Amino acid sequence: MALKALLVALIVVNMVVVPIMATDHLVGDDQGWKLKFDYNAWSESKEFHVGDKLIFKYKEGAHNVYKADLAAFQSCVSGANVEPLTSGKDVIDLKTPGKKWYFCGVNNHCEQGMKVAVNVLQAKEGSSAASGISTLNSAFVAMLVVAFAMFLIIIV
Repeated sequence: MALKALLVALIVVNMVVVPIMATDHLVGDDQGWKLKFDYNAWSESKEFHVGDKLIFKYKEGAHNVYKADLAAFQSCVSGANVEPLTSGKDVIDLKTPGKKWYFCGVNNHCEQGMKVAVNVLQAKEGSSAASGISTLNSAFVAMLVVAFAMFLIIIV
């Protein structure tokens, strides 16, 4: 009986929590951040929302990621005092709606097309980002509900 209740609770948590979680977008999907990839087509095939993350995965030292404005993106020249991300697994939180631009500043990689523009939409309705509650807090609350339900099942 308790095992069935636990399984039902886990299914409910999965149905409630997973849809409200933000999406992690691996830039370039399984290809990662590299030369000779169509990042325009990649970004046009995705939907980005406030609360999502962009993950740039590449061999450390081979590439980097500059956050840019439109002018810097078009010219492939970073703005003054802009430091590149260089870890090889750079994570960018999409915190505000609007157009966002990124490019590789190594050699002439940007000029060769190693740049991506994404259009970030408002948080999905009903998502944790839309309601102002972090995904972690939503998951924590859901787990507390499950724990309380299990407690009630055990004592009843």
